[in-house]
Amino acid sequence: MSAGMSEADWFKSSRSSASQECVEVAFLDDGQIGVRDSKNPTGPALVFTPGEWDAFTAGVADGEFKRP
Repeated sequence: MSAGMSEADWFKSSRSSASQECVEVAFLDDGQIGVRDSKNPTGPALVFTPGEWDAFTAGVADGEFKRP
């Protein structure tokens, strides 16, 4: 993980439980969005451009990823 990501302000959804089994998101200094596994905060993270993040969150809101 890059130094910028290790210093990022990571957060979980307010709807997540108290357990550590969540994803965390950070809005990075360069405008990109990081996503990581809360169980492995020093492990790999995905990085999205603002456009990719907007498309993903719109898909979530529209139910695009609901299981049948």
